[in-house]
Amino acid sequence: MIIVQHPHEIEQAAIATIGMFDGVHSGHRSLLQHIKQTAASRGIASAVITFAKHPRLVLNPQSDIQLLTTYDERMQLLADIGIDYAIVFDFTPELAQHSAQQFITLLHNDYHIEGLYIGYDHRFGHNRSEGFAEYQAYGKQVGMDIIETKPFDTTAGTPSSSVIRKALTAGNIKQANTLLGYDYSLTGTVVEGHQLGRELGFPTANIVPNNPLKLLPGIGVYAVRATLPDSSIHNGMMNIGRRPTINGNEGITLETHLFDFTGNLYGKSIKITFVDFMRNEERYTSLHALQQALTNDARRALEILQ
Repeated sequence: MIIVQHPHEIEQAAIATIGMFDGVHSGHRSLLQHIKQTAASRGIASAVITFAKHPRLVLNPQSDIQLLTTYDERMQLLADIGIDYAIVFDFTPELAQHSAQQFITLLHNDYHIEGLYIGYDHRFGHNRSEGFAEYQAYGKQVGMDIIETKPFDTTAGTPSSSVIRKALTAGNIKQANTLLGYDYSLTGTVVEGHQLGRELGFPTANIVPNNPLKLLPGIGVYAVRATLPDSSIHNGMMNIGRRPTINGNEGITLETHLFDFTGNLYGKSIKITFVDFMRNEERYTSLHALQQALTNDARRALEILQ
């Protein structure tokens, strides 16, 4: 996939869709596969029009939105689908002032877009009051086909980035993964912790996410898989929480115990993939009770992962 960041870098006609594509979830994937097929049938390129930074963060820097995918993750997921071009705009206040008509004209004249798929509930342009009929009229003026997409449903419902965020925040990993079409993950750097897990027989890798905007699943204990820098994959369990048995005032920590690994991971970046939620975080009356809970967690996590 070629990433395009400037006008006139695409020399062939293309058919495209537009959006943030946070998560590149199953609904996005269905649409993008259709675009690939349409592009192939017309003998032209497939493209995605997206933004380097989420528009909400540009228009409201104080926004508390958290993202399902970092920029690099999003680009990799789009590339894995086999899209030819990712046209990446810097969403600026100036770009936000473009009308839908201006933006459609820009895409046609500067990026060779001759067909544009628009989500059934998607609106763009500075007033956002116009709809599909207006978009079609503007496309006709410049010779661009404007095509409306239909909703895509899964067994877990109609996928959307906001619904998936809510599911992850609530710890509903199975629902989130079904809507995504793959298992949710985050990448972080291993830092030194309190060493208590080692004393209890469950040494942990304490992880700080590499991107502060990356959404953390809700507080609780999860069955996970960890991908290490050498590309090896290890089963494990992760606690996201405040360690209430030890220090309930501590901030959120991410502690991962790997079942089949021994070694030093300090300073290394690892990828954690969430497979299932197991239980809420609890406060125990003794370290012995905590140790027993961890033993039970390990047994259940292995059952889930195997």
